[in-house]
Amino acid sequence: MRFRFENNVLDGDLRELTCSGAAVPLQPQVFDLLLYLVAQRTRVVSKDDLISEIWSDRIISDSALNSRINAARKALGDDGASQRLIKTIPRKGFRFVGEVREELAVATAPAESVPALPRVLADRPGVAVLAFENMSGDPAQDYFGDGISEDILTALSKQRWFMVIARNSSFTYKGRAVHIRQIAEELGVRYIVEGSVRKSDNRVRITAQLNDATTGSHLWAERYDRELVDVFAVQDEITNAIAAAIEPQIHAAESFRARRKPPASLDAWDLLMRALSHYWRVTRRDHETARALLERAVGIDPNYGQALSVLAANHMFGVHLGWAELAVVAPVAEAAALAAVRCDHEDAWAHAALGSVYFSTRRLADALSEFEQALALNPNFSLAQGYCALALSYAGRPKDSFEAAQRAMRLSPRDPSLAIYHGIAGYARFTERRYGEAIALAREAIRHRGDLTGAYRVLAVSAGMTGDGVLAEMALGELRRTQPNISLHWIGTQLPWANEADREHYLEGFRRAGLR
Repeated sequence: MRFRFENNVLDGDLRELTCSGAAVPLQPQVFDLLLYLVAQRTRVVSKDDLISEIWSDRIISDSALNSRINAARKALGDDGASQRLIKTIPRKGFRFVGEVREELAVATAPAESVPALPRVLADRPGVAVLAFENMSGDPAQDYFGDGISEDILTALSKQRWFMVIARNSSFTYKGRAVHIRQIAEELGVRYIVEGSVRKSDNRVRITAQLNDATTGSHLWAERYDRELVDVFAVQDEITNAIAAAIEPQIHAAESFRARRKPPASLDAWDLLMRALSHYWRVTRRDHETARALLERAVGIDPNYGQALSVLAANHMFGVHLGWAELAVVAPVAEAAALAAVRCDHEDAWAHAALGSVYFSTRRLADALSEFEQALALNPNFSLAQGYCALALSYAGRPKDSFEAAQRAMRLSPRDPSLAIYHGIAGYARFTERRYGEAIALAREAIRHRGDLTGAYRVLAVSAGMTGDGVLAEMALGELRRTQPNISLHWIGTQLPWANEADREHYLEGFRRAGLR
């Protein structure tokens, strides 16, 4: 169905909005929302209706919903003040009030159609989660191990990078002595997650390990000892810890596999895995190497959502660390992030990448909305949690920022970006004028990584505000080494504060530290 209103045409079949014949770019979720409002224009659409229809009943914040409404209005040349087409009905919902004409979409003749480019599928690895073995000797306790296994399976399924075998298949091996290589061959997977549960009185011990079935080696193993004060809380905590740990281990294993391949035989997945290993190292040289590998991956498969997501995030990371010019890379990064969302709007990485673009281009409300969407899709996504913490700090919400950074650290205590999360937490404390804590957190970040600009920035401004000239001089010296172009002008123009007071506070810290 096609809807005409004012100079706009909204085509539900082509999923396209045009204004005076020119295409208007829309995120898939915003398009769905607009199409739903137009189709339901004879009534007021409640917030619950929208959450059910557009977000499939997932819990979302009011800011996420309002961001999508504002984006739909902006695409139509409408706004929250005039509400010419999309009207807010206080305490009721929203209604499309424009005059609409409906038409049947005209099908394009087959002879005129343009053949689609062939889709190049990446060789995604498969993962199977086996039922955790009950070591308690009490068959009545099977439910707890099964529950842990099912929750891990569900959590891993939210990570769109690899295929996760359904419970009905992986649980058929319960109670059977079958070699993991046979299981892998029968299920068509590379990786097997297995574990055990031992309950005794009010304590539980859970072990988990990730196996590479092709080599028979253990990639990761951990043991968790907990008191069972709240069974479900313990189950959730351990599930989140295991799920957050497994994804980077698979990425590392796949990167190692890709490095062993001849360069001429690399496919898009191999290139992405190689790029990720450079992305996580967070150096200027690795930033450039990751970009080149990702561009090659996208060249092989222009619709490869994960590669597009990481490419956009890599560009914006370079901007924030002073390695790339915002004006040069922002349009490229935004196009890549929007394409990633179009490829798979359920991919948390795609929304995190788009959020990073919005953050660097001073659209903080939209950035927070995208990070919240990423975390709604995958609550164990530590990188999105870290990005969200960064955006909250620049949005003038340091308490929320500090808590989000702490969650990122708890989610992934071995995360390659752990130093960055400490730096973000330190900046949040600096914003609250808690300079001693900020210095301690910056030092901890530097202990993990001694070459990150963010930690030295926090250390310099905090030392400047406390009058510690020796520490400030050292921090500035290291900052100039890691970011030679650092200046008051760069700081004042490149970082996206929501309010002037926070910007001036940061600049004052640098002035007192001795930056000119």
